[in-house]
Amino acid sequence: MFGRERVEYKTPEQVAVMRRAGLVVADALDAVRDALAPGMTTAQLDAVAEDVITSRGGTPSFLGYHGYPASLCVSVNDEIVHGIPGARVLQPGDVVSVDCGAVVDGWHGDSAFTVVLDPADPADVELAATTEDAMWAGIAALATGDRLSVVGEAVEDVVEAAAARASAAPFGIVEDYVGHGIGTAMHQPPDVPNFRTRDRGLKLRPGLCVAVEPMLVRGSQENHTLADDWTVVTDDGSRAAHWEHTVAILEDGVVVLTARDGGAARLRALGVEVAAL
Repeated sequence: MFGRERVEYKTPEQVAVMRRAGLVVADALDAVRDALAPGMTTAQLDAVAEDVITSRGGTPSFLGYHGYPASLCVSVNDEIVHGIPGARVLQPGDVVSVDCGAVVDGWHGDSAFTVVLDPADPADVELAATTEDAMWAGIAALATGDRLSVVGEAVEDVVEAAAARASAAPFGIVEDYVGHGIGTAMHQPPDVPNFRTRDRGLKLRPGLCVAVEPMLVRGSQENHTLADDWTVVTDDGSRAAHWEHTVAILEDGVVVLTARDGGAARLRALGVEVAAL
């Protein structure tokens, strides 16, 4: 079950339970998407997610994690990640990143998305779309690559291609926060960088489950944590986006455990067929 860096390799049966947790997360995030609108508070979104998770027989992974006080992370505009839900009222044009985790029978799922509320700044829309594209490219790379470093290479390729198409400044990749292994714990080895590294990383093999989660910003990647000890914001006030899915590597390929279709639609467009659970 364990290997290099005490990585937890899952059996197909264990991946099937993680799929249940992943679908609970998908249900919660779908409900949050439906509720997201100007005038909503971030605390109201948190309540929506918690209700879905518990009603589906899951437990919020985030609530109580190292003292974290909510079931969601809701990060708005210059907040990169770990925004604590509260009294903040969402405004037209806000960039809203929502991160959710759930545990079912001891196994975790973790996923995030970013939306831009209307009327949307086209640059913010491009930021969110590029971040999502980068995530899917990283996931596709897991299906065809041999080492974990292929994820960061694929993410960086997408960001560089976006910069080549745009007249604006290129997006920054946040390097202080990376993807991670996931299973019986929400965060476990190995780290999954979203950028090129000299270390080629872990050899990819069946049973490895990871969360791929690029975070991009419209300015500098330099950041700091607010006085609440959780919310991470850009130093320059630039807006940020965050996308994430939980992915399993199986004998015959990859499957996205937190995507309702297993990732089939987006991965097929990248030339990758989803493995059967």
